[in-house]
Amino acid sequence: MRFGMRKPGVKRSISARTTGRLKRQMKKAIIPGYGKKGMGWVKNPRKAAYNKIYHKTSFSLWDLFK
Repeated sequence: MRFGMRKPGVKRSISARTTGRLKRQMKKAIIPGYGKKGMGWVKNPRKAAYNKIYHKTSFSLWDLFK
């Protein structure tokens, strides 16, 4: 578990900005519950709990400029 500042990942940053709206629309049409709030807890509760704690205990470089 990481405490403190996260290292920025350039690959992931670019990937997050270039994943298209069309891809999300297709997944939403095919996968029931895709993109709905709280689905992470249904799909994989252990990972969802980890992510919740991780996001509360760490911060991004970009959070410093807000």
